[in-house]
Amino acid sequence: MAAASAPITMKEALTLTSLGINQQFITFTHVTMESDKYICVRETSPQNSVVIIDTSMPLQPLRRPITADSALMNPTSRILALKAQIPGTTQDHLQIFNIELKTKIKSHQMPEQVVFWKWITPKMLGLVTQAVVYHWSLEGDSEPVRVFDRAANLSGNQIINYRCDPTEKWLVLIGIAPGAPERPQLVKGSMQLFSVDQQRSQALEAHAACFTSFKVPGNDASSILISFATKTISGGQLTSKLHVIELGAQPGKAGFTKKQADLFFPPDFADDFPVAMQVSQKYSLIYVITKLGLLFVYDLDTATAVYRNRISPDPIFLTTDCPSLGGFYAVNRRGQVLLATVNEATIVPFVSGQLNNLELAINLAKRGNLPGAENLVVQRFHELFSQMKYKEAAELAAESPQAILRTPDTVAKFQSVPVQAGQTPPLLQYFGTLLTKGKLNAFESLELSRLVVNQNKKNLLENWLAEDKLECSEELGDLVKTVDNDLALKIYIKARATPKVVAAFAERREFDKILIYSKQVGYTPDYLFLLQTILRSDPQGAVNFALMLSQMEGGCPVDYNTITDLFLQRNLIREATSFLLDVLKPNLAEHAMLQTKVLEINLVTFPNVADAILANGMFSHYDRPRVAQLCEKAGLYMRALQHYTELPDIKRVIINTHAIEPQALVEFFGTLSRDWALECMKELLLVNMRGNLQIIVQVAKEYSEQLGVDSCVKLFEQFKSYEGLYFFLGSYLSSSEDPDIHFKYIEAAAKTGQLKEVERVTRESNFYDPEKTKNFLMEAKLPDARPLINVCDRFGFVPDLTHYLYSNNMLRYIEGYVQKVNPSNAPLVVGQLLDDDCPDDFIKGLILSVRSLLPVEPLVAECEQRNRLRLLTQFLEHLVSEGSQDVHVHNALGKIIIDTNNNPEHFLTTNPYYDSRVVGKYCEKRDPTLAVVAYRRGQCDEELVNVTNKNSLFKLQARYVVERMEPDLWAKVLDPENPFRRQLIDQVVSTALPESKNPEQVSATVKAFMTADLPHELIELLEKIVLQNSAFSGNPNLQNLLILTAIKADKSRVMDYINRLDNFDGPAVGEIAVGSELYEEAFAIFKKFNLNVQAVNVLLDNIRSIERAVEFASRVEEDEVWSQVAKAQLKEGLVSDAIDSFICANDATEFLDVIRAAEQARVYEDLVKYLLMVRKKIKEPKVDSELIYAYAKIDRLGEIEEFIVQPNVANLQSAGDRLFDEALYEAAKIIFTHISNWARLASTLVKLHQFQGAVDAARKANSSKTWKEVCFACVDAEEFRLAQICGLNIIVQVDDLEEVSDYYQNRGRFDELITLMESGLGLERAHMGIFTELGTLYARYRPEKLMEHLKLFSTRINIPKLIRVCDEQQHWKELTYLYIQYDEYDNAATTIMNHSPEAWDHMQFKDVSVKVANVELYYKAVHFYLDEHPDLINDLLNVLAARVDHTRVVDILRKAGHLPLVKPYMVAVQSSNNASVNEALNELYIEEEDYDRLRESIDMHDNFDQISMAQRVEKHELLEFRRIAAYIYKKAGRWRQSVALSKKDNLYKDAMETCSQSGDRELAEELLTFFVDQGKKECFASCLFTCYDLIRADVALELAWMNNMVDFVFPYLLQFLREYTGKVDELIKDKLDKLHEVKSKEFEEKELVTQQNMYAQLLPLALPAPPMPGMGGGFEAGYVGNPTGMPVYGMPPMPPY
Repeated sequence: MAAASAPITMKEALTLTSLGINQQFITFTHVTMESDKYICVRETSPQNSVVIIDTSMPLQPLRRPITADSALMNPTSRILALKAQIPGTTQDHLQIFNIELKTKIKSHQMPEQVVFWKWITPKMLGLVTQAVVYHWSLEGDSEPVRVFDRAANLSGNQIINYRCDPTEKWLVLIGIAPGAPERPQLVKGSMQLFSVDQQRSQALEAHAACFTSFKVPGNDASSILISFATKTISGGQLTSKLHVIELGAQPGKAGFTKKQADLFFPPDFADDFPVAMQVSQKYSLIYVITKLGLLFVYDLDTATAVYRNRISPDPIFLTTDCPSLGGFYAVNRRGQVLLATVNEATIVPFVSGQLNNLELAINLAKRGNLPGAENLVVQRFHELFSQMKYKEAAELAAESPQAILRTPDTVAKFQSVPVQAGQTPPLLQYFGTLLTKGKLNAFESLELSRLVVNQNKKNLLENWLAEDKLECSEELGDLVKTVDNDLALKIYIKARATPKVVAAFAERREFDKILIYSKQVGYTPDYLFLLQTILRSDPQGAVNFALMLSQMEGGCPVDYNTITDLFLQRNLIREATSFLLDVLKPNLAEHAMLQTKVLEINLVTFPNVADAILANGMFSHYDRPRVAQLCEKAGLYMRALQHYTELPDIKRVIINTHAIEPQALVEFFGTLSRDWALECMKELLLVNMRGNLQIIVQVAKEYSEQLGVDSCVKLFEQFKSYEGLYFFLGSYLSSSEDPDIHFKYIEAAAKTGQLKEVERVTRESNFYDPEKTKNFLMEAKLPDARPLINVCDRFGFVPDLTHYLYSNNMLRYIEGYVQKVNPSNAPLVVGQLLDDDCPDDFIKGLILSVRSLLPVEPLVAECEQRNRLRLLTQFLEHLVSEGSQDVHVHNALGKIIIDTNNNPEHFLTTNPYYDSRVVGKYCEKRDPTLAVVAYRRGQCDEELVNVTNKNSLFKLQARYVVERMEPDLWAKVLDPENPFRRQLIDQVVSTALPESKNPEQVSATVKAFMTADLPHELIELLEKIVLQNSAFSGNPNLQNLLILTAIKADKSRVMDYINRLDNFDGPAVGEIAVGSELYEEAFAIFKKFNLNVQAVNVLLDNIRSIERAVEFASRVEEDEVWSQVAKAQLKEGLVSDAIDSFICANDATEFLDVIRAAEQARVYEDLVKYLLMVRKKIKEPKVDSELIYAYAKIDRLGEIEEFIVQPNVANLQSAGDRLFDEALYEAAKIIFTHISNWARLASTLVKLHQFQGAVDAARKANSSKTWKEVCFACVDAEEFRLAQICGLNIIVQVDDLEEVSDYYQNRGRFDELITLMESGLGLERAHMGIFTELGTLYARYRPEKLMEHLKLFSTRINIPKLIRVCDEQQHWKELTYLYIQYDEYDNAATTIMNHSPEAWDHMQFKDVSVKVANVELYYKAVHFYLDEHPDLINDLLNVLAARVDHTRVVDILRKAGHLPLVKPYMVAVQSSNNASVNEALNELYIEEEDYDRLRESIDMHDNFDQISMAQRVEKHELLEFRRIAAYIYKKAGRWRQSVALSKKDNLYKDAMETCSQSGDRELAEELLTFFVDQGKKECFASCLFTCYDLIRADVALELAWMNNMVDFVFPYLLQFLREYTGKVDELIKDKLDKLHEVKSKEFEEKELVTQQNMYAQLLPLALPAPPMPGMGGGFEAGYVGNPTGMPVYGMPPMPPY
């Protein structure tokens, strides 16, 4: 059956694999689809994610990283349910998330494992465990509720579905289990039906089930039905049934009769079984879907089979209902999501034609409103009507598909039936049936309402309208308006009769609803007229209405100015203002005139309102000069200032300070320019300086930065206003650093008598000019000297201050300053007083009054500078007596004692407080010895050295230096640049050092000589100390120093000192002698102190005499000495001698160097002796390992075997590796065998060509590398049996497979390699690589086995790799198979067509062609089939019908000349109304002379060149074809040609109908004349009525009268007269209505003129003329405030109708 004519349409909605979902995740446990909205795929390891696919936008899947055992999307909303098993338990954790809000809704931990779950409703989850079924509500915090226990028949079953009915009163649980023993491949299905009300279960056998609701005739309530499918085996006989049963039948009401039907499975599907069932509520059809892809369609009402077909070649495991389309979705294992829907155009014809079931066809058409049964329904209607079965006929008409019987003809037919007495009229029966079935159409509603209105039963109309049973129309509203205006308005609104609705609202004075309604329906009424009407009775309502107009989308339909004028004409100032304030809020430039207007109106009438508007600042585009003048007149001076832009105007207004708020005036100055502001300030000072000074000062303070401080100061100075200057600068002073500002402030404060402020500023300010301020204060001679004292004290003018105060006899201020202000400056005061010849008594008294607060040092300096130091004697003695320890006090007192020579040495040695440097300096010129005493006491090194050098006091200097023991001092005096160094050294050697008994002094002196690099002088000094029996002769340090100095300065004396001295540090001195290359002296020192190791090292390292070293070692016989000798021998390459020395030394420490040297010298015999000695000393792996190696090198394998079995610490692995690397394989074999290193043993045995042993070792090693090594060696040795054993252990590793294959192939061992791979197929660890590699080998070397291999293992091979190999080897059939398996259908189709002799198979090519992505391949396939398989081209095209461009296909066939070949295809696709298809088919119908099909084609498919077709058939020899030509001309609008053809063939009825439809009067009258000429009177009369609207009455009457046909024209004339009489009556009525309207309009215009004149008389003079565009609102009289606080006017919403 062609797909286009099938009753069920299948299409691929999407493919899961194309969305990136792996094939392995497309299973029942991973994919869920709870509704037609979402598909949920759970991806496990390694992704661990959940993919949510919205079927409305499948190309945008939502992937979230979630790990779960199951995931379900809610059927209607974006809510995800997740289930995961708690690790280590059998419990499940359930969670529900809102994906959009990213929040968790609920979670619960189940005490038992959930084996199946499903959304049974959008708000309820069904949970099935091993024993119990729970329900878990999405709402609230409730936990899962136990509903019922699982029945016994479901024990051990896999649960595949769980459902509930629409009322949630019935539940069904379905499971499957393995089949009976006699037929285990047939799966057994079990079902448990549970009643919630009865709390009872029933166990049944079923594989699939579904609930639905169904309306049984005679029962108003819906019945709940369950349909279920079974497939059982009994006695070897298969039984497949579909059952439909009603649940919970309602007593006393019509019920559903139980139905059942057989399910017919084809022989190939004997073991197939139903897996899902869906019921289409839209069409009342049952869909039964089987696992292998069969679809059974049954009628729900009768359980009649409708259709069966296979819809998927792959197993189907999941389905879901698609209620919007009346079909279902199905998911198969390939990942296809298939959508099955009813083909509405073909199902009814299919049932009526193919199934020959007319009753079912009619029922389907009625239930689903489907086409295809029109003739059957009409025929049935007439039969019932003729049988007087009016009720049945009414029901048939009410349920007729596509309402084909619900026409005026049907109503007329019921009206024509005579009413029998005592019976309900058939017409009312008809309407009653329609009302029970649904809604009436417009004509039916009008006719029924007319009956009801005539019977005055308005309440029925109201009920029907409330129940939406009537279709509203304007005519129905007109009818109802005669009895009820409100009801009529509702009808008008529903019928969208906009003019009538507006008129009705206007009559009810509900103008606000007019606006809302007009906006809703897009109607534009006369708003100006409405506004005028409202204004007459409700001004405030008019404001609200005007505001609503202003807020309409697209702008106000009435000009704002016009609206404003309407308010002003009635002197509604407040309303106009309110309106304008509201509409002018956007503050647009185009509203400048309206802004000016609203301000003018209120400035004249309500100034306070205008002031509030201006204060709000909502306008910025009005006429500012005009508003400024009005503000000035209204006394709003501040507003006037804000609006004036000329300086004279501002100066004129600003002087009215008595009427302006000071703060506002100050803020106004901030808006002026600098020059204008200064001018205004001058104006205010000129007018009233005293009254306006405060404002001016405030302005100057506020805007000092803008105006400039200097300008403000000059302004005040210009008017000599020191008070203003004082107040202004006082505010600015704290932020200014300008010296002039600070000085001017001090000056202004002084001149205004603000002495406290002067004192404060001089004390606190840091910015005034001190010199200038000091001079000003001295000149001002203020009575209070504190400001001057502040300035002079802070800025160092104390002498000037003292002189000023002393000169002006202000001695008390001098005392106060010294005692209280700053005693530290008393020395300066005393100095100035001494310069001013002040009496000593006053000065002494001043000094004594300060006492300890007085700084002594500057006071002494001042007095000493003036040689009046003795003046301080009393003061200083007083301080000392008080216990003062001040250094300056004692310095001054010391100077006085020195000058008076009052026992100065006693003072200098006993006084601890004076400064030695100061006093010593004071004594240098008076007595140098006193200076030395002072310097010595204070350790003033530099000063003492200078004074002793200057006065040649070297003995004192030498004694001081020795006693000081200061390295820096010694460095200074022993400096070569010191000209007095020699004199000092002589005094040190001769006097100072011999006098000293302190060892530290001696040591410091010696170190100083050493530091100064005076070796000869040092030797001289030391010989005198050490060799001449002094107290320090036995001092070890001095002996060491003497020898070391001799080593450095005089090496010839060293050996003598070594022999003479015994108390020096031998080891240290010996090392120094070695460093100084005195090797013999060093050897003598080490030998003298028995340091034999150091001595032998000198012989070996420095003297380099191994012979003397061996001799010395033999004499002393010390191991350490022998060890040193051995190392030296080893270093010189004397390996054997070194080994002997090491043995003598019993030294094993250098075994690494000995081993290395012995191996280089290849003296393994000696090495063995040495290593045996070493093993006794230490346990070192290196030693044992080297011993093994040495044994191997001298071929002592027996010793190796003995050694390794004994305790040892050898690294046998490393030793074995070393032996192997150096080809000592036998020894290596012993080692590897002992340590069980099978991998290395295998390698060793391979080197020894012991292959069987190598294989055994490799088996024990079980290492891929070892297996490969042994395998490759066996291949090279042609030991293929052993190589295969190895290879089987290698190829199970994916990474090593290719290496093995390449090794075999490179050596040409193809058969052995194929045998190896074939053997590997049966391995437990066989992987994809083995199957792929074997396929590659077959393709290259055994092509006859390739296809069988691919079919057997298609799921286990790497298809892309084999595709490349097959392409290279040109195995086209196999290549095609691989492309299909890999879903590369484009390449598969191309390969089939390019290599058809080998690759083509028709069924296979059809399956491939529908899946290709490149559309060009469709047309290439058409060419291919035309060339090679033309007999099958229709079959191919039917498959491709939904995918190809039909125009292109027809062009291909037309060019090839084979259009008749594809006629079945073109018939099947003609429903798409393609021009090329239509023209091609029409041509074939003409050639076949099939006029019926041609006429049907033209009627149903009009997309073709109609004129060309008409011209082609108008001369056809058959009448029907010429009639078709006329018909085509008529459809194309070529009326005259159509009529001509009809007249030519005597088809007068066609000619008359053509004229009537043309609307051409001339053509109609020509046809009428033709009938007269031909004498066809009946045709003449018929033409008059057919063309009634076109034929003029005078022409018809003239022709009839002249040709004796008056009787035939008379019926036409009667109808014409009746029509025109009615038209004249209508015209007269319209004329009277227009006259009445004109009079009403004239009256309104006169009234409007009268109101305008009244407005002009009352309007204030300041207002402009009324006709200005604008809008308005209003304030209450006297209102002052923010206009934005006004109430917002609005209109309540229109109530629903």
